Amino acid sequence: MAPTDDDGRTAQDAYPADTTPPAGRPAAGAAVPSARMPRWLPRAMVLALALVAAFQLGSWAFHQLTGLLINILIAFFLALAIEPAVSWMASRRMRRGVATFLVFLGLAIATAGFVTLLGSMLAGQIIKIVEDFPDYLDSVINWVNHTFHTDVKRVDVQEGLLHSDWLRKYAQNSAAGVLDVSGQVLGGLFQLLTITLFAFYFAADGPRLRRTLCSVLPPARQAEVLRAWEIAVDKTGGYLYSRGVMALISGIAHYILLEALGVPYAPVLGVWVGLVSQFIPTIGTYLAGALPMLIAFTVNPLYAVWVLVFVVIYQQFENYMLQPKLTSKSVDIHPAVAFGSVIAGTALLGAVGALIAIPAVATLQAFLSAYVKRYDVTDDPRVNGRPRRDTGGPGLLTRAWRTIWQRPAEDSREGSA
Repeated sequence: MAPTDDDGRTAQDAYPADTTPPAGRPAAGAAVPSARMPRWLPRAMVLALALVAAFQLGSWAFHQLTGLLINILIAFFLALAIEPAVSWMASRRMRRGVATFLVFLGLAIATAGFVTLLGSMLAGQIIKIVEDFPDYLDSVINWVNHTFHTDVKRVDVQEGLLHSDWLRKYAQNSAAGVLDVSGQVLGGLFQLLTITLFAFYFAADGPRLRRTLCSVLPPARQAEVLRAWEIAVDKTGGYLYSRGVMALISGIAHYILLEALGVPYAPVLGVWVGLVSQFIPTIGTYLAGALPMLIAFTVNPLYAVWVLVFVVIYQQFENYMLQPKLTSKSVDIHPAVAFGSVIAGTALLGAVGALIAIPAVATLQAFLSAYVKRYDVTDDPRVNGRPRRDTGGPGLLTRAWRTIWQRPAEDSREGSA
């Protein structure tokens, strides 16, 4: 018997003869054909995996090369700082490479002379402290015995120090840390060599570097790049000039104090305080003040206290009075912007960021100022912080009086109406 539908007609009679009936549901137990994957999906998955792998590889490479990139950044700003001197000597028909070498040679000689003189001074003071240590110890013991009515002897103190666990552990830790210090010194020397090498190439091949950079840019962009480069040279030089002036003032002030107290090596200590406090960010002030205090202590312990008080007072004067004025005039940025840029640079790159933050922000500000349209300010007294006086109407008190007392009268009239 032929299958029929709900209306009692056969399946073949339900459709015309020239049409094909639609495929019905598969019978129970029959295999269901699987849906095909879109052709674009495998390629999209491969592309997504490739992008993730490229991002991970780039992130890993960036973290591995962070130290090198920071060294290149320091070298670039060092090259900008010596660019005026190199360009001046090159304009006198001297080869640019020779001029750069002479500038670096002068810096190296000055640095080596200062370090040698400072090292000999420090070594002599350390020897003096070691030789006079028994006398200092006797004076301290006598003061303790006289104040607290004790009977402490220097021999007992020396025996206790020599056989103490603290001294033994300190000697072991010092012996174990010698290799770490040596490794840090070698790493610092290699970093200094890297910075010097890149700075030399940036300064000696400055014209070639600018020509190569401009060769891939249209003429309009080339003028902008050259202008930004010139602004960076001016601002970096101005920043170093301001730091040099502050170092000179700080060195003279501390030299006068140390000379008045009779502390030996006062000129060298003045130079030390000026340079270290200005060109080593964040911790430079503490390093600069520690050495004069140590040497003043060898003369008189009270002198070390006077040096500490003077360092703290002068630091406040420099932070709030001297540095904002000189920095804002030399690099043409607001003192608050200079202070904020130092904080931001320290948060991003540490000591290096604090050192190069101000010239970088000054360069960016001067470059962007050319693209900001400015207008003439109206002669409104509110611009200068003074309130505007209205002469054609009632004053503020009169308007407040009318608002308070006339409104109830109007409401009462409306109610009576």
